[in-house]
Amino acid sequence: MRMLKVLAVAACALALVAPPPALATDYPTRNITMIVPFPPGGASDTAARVVSQQLEKQLGKNIIIENKPGATGNTGARLAASAAPDGYTLLCAALSVWSINAALFKNLPYDPAKDFDHLTIAVRTPNVLVVRKDFPAKDYKEFVEYLKAHPGEVTFASSGSGSSDHLTAELWWQKTDTKANHIPYKGGGPAIADLIGGHADASFANLGNIYPQVHLGKVRALAITSEKRDPLLPEVPTLAELGLQGAEVYSWQALGGPKGMPEDVRTKLATEMVKALKEPSVKEAFAKTGFEIVANTPEEFRAFQAGEIARWKEVVAKGNIPSP
Repeated sequence: MRMLKVLAVAACALALVAPPPALATDYPTRNITMIVPFPPGGASDTAARVVSQQLEKQLGKNIIIENKPGATGNTGARLAASAAPDGYTLLCAALSVWSINAALFKNLPYDPAKDFDHLTIAVRTPNVLVVRKDFPAKDYKEFVEYLKAHPGEVTFASSGSGSSDHLTAELWWQKTDTKANHIPYKGGGPAIADLIGGHADASFANLGNIYPQVHLGKVRALAITSEKRDPLLPEVPTLAELGLQGAEVYSWQALGGPKGMPEDVRTKLATEMVKALKEPSVKEAFAKTGFEIVANTPEEFRAFQAGEIARWKEVVAKGNIPSP
């Protein structure tokens, strides 16, 4: 009995000096890796670096950007999904990784809905329907009429087969009952260059990439896929204004981590990311490139993603679009 009392006292003493379990207030205790599944210089890479610069100030640790391109983003996404769910490996990726690839690939090496803890959709930007400056149609209505009168003759440039701008065009063709000749390029830059050079007729180009060319008069903008007119192109009407409903499309960048992160770490990351995105300097940096801040909750991110996956699966099936 005396021995039991001695052991009990010793246990209490050890409890008093033992270190407490790690809490979110202690996180992070070391540098964080943020995987970007695309090459440097792209939209996902830019988003990751802008957000990370502010997060580093808030968290007090470095955030190391690792570009892991390949297989339309699938390579880097798989690496992020299979990392330890401790909050020290994160993913910053575009809608292709979070939604479109689920529609395009039959055997993804990850499940975009189930293999990640969702943190926030950081930013979004619409696409702009543009035509070469000397195209015969002068406005949106004339353009639709021209396509119907010349089925399959008008060439549409995109940044690649299965890309967001390609699928935006496919969605638009389905809703307007038109069809064009799709020309996939290896990136948005070459697609826009050929449009400017008159080697392609039209494109649904990313706002950030195309608005300088619109202002310079190198291409003409007929419509925008946003819910309301954009400050960078205030004279360009939305598709909804022009009578086409259900064609709002955004290219978005979102942040997440491997499934199973500790709840307190996950909550802290989501909170700090939203705080970073609402910083005036961050908002200004994104606005210059045509992006608007979203900064939604993990729950809102998951719900939006589910709708996007369903939408693009329908578009891909109707358009009979093959895997890239």
